Amino acid sequence: MALITVSNLSVEFGELLLFDNMNFEIQKGDRIGLIGVNGCGKTTLFKLLTGEYSPSGGDIIINKNITVGYMEQHVCRNLERSAYEEVLSVFSDLLEMEKELEGLNALIGSVSSELEDMVERQSYLHDEFTRRGGLTCRSRARSALLGLGFDDEKMQLPIRSLSGGQRAKLQLAKLLLSDAELLLLDEPTNHLDTAAVEWLENYLTDSKCSFMVISHDRYFLDKTTNRTFELENRKMTRYNGNYTAYLPQKQEHELSMQRAYDNTIKEIERLEGIVEQQRRWNREKNIRTAESKLKVIERLEKTLEKPDSAPSSIKFDLSVKAQSGDDVLELDGVSLRFGAEPLFENVSMEIHRGERIFILGPNGCGKTSLLKTILGKYRASSGKIRFGVGVKTGYYDQIQTGMDSEKTVFEEISDCFPAMTNTEIRSTLARFLFKNDDVFKPLSALSGGERARVLLTELMLAGSNFLLLDEPTNHLDINSCAALQEALGSYEGTLLIVSHDRYLINALADKIFYLTPNGIQVYEGSYEDFLKRAEPFKTNEEKTKTQKGEKQTEYKNKREQDAQRRRDRARLNRLEGEISEKEDNLAGLNEQLTDPDIAADYEKLMELTSAIEAAEKELEALYAEWEEISERLG
Repeated sequence: MALITVSNLSVEFGELLLFDNMNFEIQKGDRIGLIGVNGCGKTTLFKLLTGEYSPSGGDIIINKNITVGYMEQHVCRNLERSAYEEVLSVFSDLLEMEKELEGLNALIGSVSSELEDMVERQSYLHDEFTRRGGLTCRSRARSALLGLGFDDEKMQLPIRSLSGGQRAKLQLAKLLLSDAELLLLDEPTNHLDTAAVEWLENYLTDSKCSFMVISHDRYFLDKTTNRTFELENRKMTRYNGNYTAYLPQKQEHELSMQRAYDNTIKEIERLEGIVEQQRRWNREKNIRTAESKLKVIERLEKTLEKPDSAPSSIKFDLSVKAQSGDDVLELDGVSLRFGAEPLFENVSMEIHRGERIFILGPNGCGKTSLLKTILGKYRASSGKIRFGVGVKTGYYDQIQTGMDSEKTVFEEISDCFPAMTNTEIRSTLARFLFKNDDVFKPLSALSGGERARVLLTELMLAGSNFLLLDEPTNHLDINSCAALQEALGSYEGTLLIVSHDRYLINALADKIFYLTPNGIQVYEGSYEDFLKRAEPFKTNEEKTKTQKGEKQTEYKNKREQDAQRRRDRARLNRLEGEISEKEDNLAGLNEQLTDPDIAADYEKLMELTSAIEAAEKELEALYAEWEEISERLG
C-alpha cells in the first residue's frame, strides 16, 4: 500500500531549480534512508511532504487513512511542564479515558441508580483503554526518556531549564510515541550519545511504522533502513538495501549510465560517417540511405542522456612529513579534577607508531578533556604524560575554537603557512570546495561544515605524524565523511580519535580505549569486536534492559489488578441486588406451601417443591460467588 505518492515534483526558489520531475513512492513497511550532499534539498523535501512548503509543479498524494509524523510538529509549548509530563501529553486522550474510568469506579461503589449503564460504560472504556495501550503508556513514556538519556531526576525538570539538545530529545520521544504510521526523521541522532542512538535503533527496528530518515550516521542507516533514496543533481535515485548495500549499486548504476552514453555516442558517430560517405557518392539510392540514417541519428540524440557530473566533494590526503619513533605516547596514572570531584583518574596507556585508536565512553566522562590534557591545554591533576621521539601532533577541535573569526578563509591558511604562495593556497582550498570568492569569506560567516573543512585543510598541510581528532565527522555531510574516512585510512601516522561515528570506528579502529572514571579499558579490534568483547559494558546494558522490562511488567500487572478490582466491586454490587431479589422470590414460594388448595393438589405441590429447590440452588450459587469475590477483595 502506497503511503505517499510523488509525481513529477519540481521546486524552484527564484532562479534556483532544486528538484525537477521527481517521482517516487513510500510504501507500507519502507524504512528509507534519504541521503545527499548538504544543500541538495533533503529537509525541503520533508517540508513539502508535510505541507509546510508548496511545490512549483507536480503532485504529492498522501493516503488519507494515515498520519504523517514530523519532529517539528511536536513543539514544547508549556515550558513549566516537566520533561516527563511533556512526553506523557502524547497520550492525553488515554489519560482522559483513565480519569473517566476512575470517576465511574467511585460512582459505581456508591450509587444504585443507573448502575447498569455505568457498568456498561466502564466495561467499554476499560476494553478501549487496554486495546490502545493505556496500561503501559506511562512506562512507555518513561522508557523512551530513559533510552534518550534522561534519568528520573532530569525527567522532573521543567522544560525551561533544559538545553536545546534535551528539548530536541523530548520532541523525538513524542514523535516516536505518537500513532503516526509514517515518520519523517531529520538527523534524529544529532544530540544523542552512543547508548541513546543504539536505543533509537532498537526502537525503530522493533516498530511497525514506516519511516524516512535524513542522517549522515552511516552505521545508523545500516542498522535501520531497507531502502536508500539519493538526492543528486535535482533528481531522486532509488536503491534497495541500506547504506552499505547502496554503495556498490550506485557505482554500478553510474558505470551503466556511462557505458550506455558512450555506446550511443559511438553509434551516432558511426552513422554520421555513413551519412557523410553516402552524400559523397551522391546517387539517388545513397541520398535515401543518408536520409534514413539521419532519422536514426535524430532518434538516438533524443534518447541520449549524458551522465550527471558527481557533486563536488572534498579530495585530500593526510601525508606525514617525518615519521616518529616507535613509542608515540605514554600516560601513567593521569587524573583530572575540576573542583573536588575527579573527572577521571588512573588513566594509563601506551600508543605506538601506526596505531589507530578510538576513545569511547558515555557523554560527560571526559573524552575531550583527556585529549586536551594530553596536548597540555589542561594541566593534569596527577600522573605523567610522555611523548616519544620525533612526535609532531595535529589537533582537530570539535568546538572549532582557536580560529580568528575576523579572518577570511584565505588569511587563516596564509597566516598558518606563510611559506605558501597565493596560487598554492587557492589550489589547496579548491580541494576543500573553497573556490573563487569563497576563499575571501570571513570565518564568522561560515557554517559548521565549512569551518570543519578549514580545519581539515590545516591538518593536511601540517604533515603531523600523530593526529588527535575530536569528533571530526560531526559537521560533515555524508560524502565528506566518506572522503575523510578514505584519507584517514591511507594515513601513515598514528591516530587517537574521539568519535561517535561507529561506521568510521568500525572501518579504521585496531584498538578501542573505553574511558571510565577509574581509568581506561582496552579492547582490540573494530567497533563490532568491541561490542562482542566488552562484557562489563554489555552486561550493564542487558541489566538496564531487564530492569526496565521488570518495571514495565510490574506496572502493567498493577494496572490489570486495579482493573480487575473495579470489575469485582461492580459485580459484587450487582450480586447483592440479585441475591435480595432471589431471597424475596424464595420467601414467596415458601409462603405458597401454606396454601390449603396447593397442599391438597399433589401435582401443584410437586411443581412448587421443584421451583423452591431450583431457587435455592440459584441462591446458593450466588452466595458462593459473592463469598469468592468478597474474599478476593479482602
